[in-house]
Amino acid sequence: MKALPTKPEAPPAGRLAPSGSPDAVRLLTVDEDDGEGQRLDNFLQRHYRDIPKSHLYRIIRSGEVRVNGGRCRPDDRLAGGDRVRVPPIRRAEPGPSEPPVAPAAPIALPILFEDEHLLAVDKPEGLAVHGGSGVAHGVIERLRAARPQAGFLELVHRLDRETSGVLLICKKRQALVALHAQWRGRVPRKRYLAAVSGRWPLRTRTLDQPLERYLTADGERRVSVSAHGQEAISRVTGLQHVALDGLGDFSLVSVEIETGRTHQIRVHLAHAGFPIAGDDKYGDFPLNRLLARAGHRRMFLHAARLSLRHPVDGRPLTLEAPTPLAFQSFAPSGASA
Repeated sequence: MKALPTKPEAPPAGRLAPSGSPDAVRLLTVDEDDGEGQRLDNFLQRHYRDIPKSHLYRIIRSGEVRVNGGRCRPDDRLAGGDRVRVPPIRRAEPGPSEPPVAPAAPIALPILFEDEHLLAVDKPEGLAVHGGSGVAHGVIERLRAARPQAGFLELVHRLDRETSGVLLICKKRQALVALHAQWRGRVPRKRYLAAVSGRWPLRTRTLDQPLERYLTADGERRVSVSAHGQEAISRVTGLQHVALDGLGDFSLVSVEIETGRTHQIRVHLAHAGFPIAGDDKYGDFPLNRLLARAGHRRMFLHAARLSLRHPVDGRPLTLEAPTPLAFQSFAPSGASA
């Protein structure tokens, strides 16, 4: 009797076939030592190191990657026991217009705090925190290149590419899981400094319009105020007013956020009629051009202070990033957050 062909044995959960393998879908089970608390895109990139991050983003957004059977986003955090469905991924040879991506270049950033569990740096404006969406490498990839001996480096939170200031990174998974629990419980206090167009009152006003994410026709991520959006709370305090010759009135404000929605401060302030100076997504575009001609060529939003509990010993920890020199035009008396 002719023997029937046997079905290939599936690889164990938590292991991936080689990236060029023609094998079928793979299922990965997340555990404490392999992915808990990590962003989905970083989890996949760690397993598929030879696959461009842009391609991983594409298959996530197309719905081919599933977490526990549902659609997911690149920035979704994984929990212990999650099942990640990964489609077959082939390594495409780069064409003449797609040269291979160069390795991440090491970077040295001002260190605000460091111990065996945490690293806090002062991120400059114009530098993305991670690669993807047209960015080959961000802060986290370049820090890993600068610290090849580090076994674990992961972002705790994100800052927009155009925003400067305190950025917190974990050096141990235990710390990352503990800090994510703090973020879910809204324990950290996050304070930003911003320069906005107009005269914000010199008092505190709460902006609590819900926010919803969407994609433009070009595939760019945007956020708008929407009754169907997620809860978002920003407490904005006017610090001082300043008039810039030929550019009008501006206000320096301090913003404390209770939630951390995408572009939250930028959208809340623009919706209130006080767009952030230099904001190229939600700002006053004609004014931005005038500001650039006058030498003000950045978005004036700075993550000035982050207060939380240390993830291991629980002690209060306050991290502060110095106010950038560019803000001096909007703070002639030296006001700060």
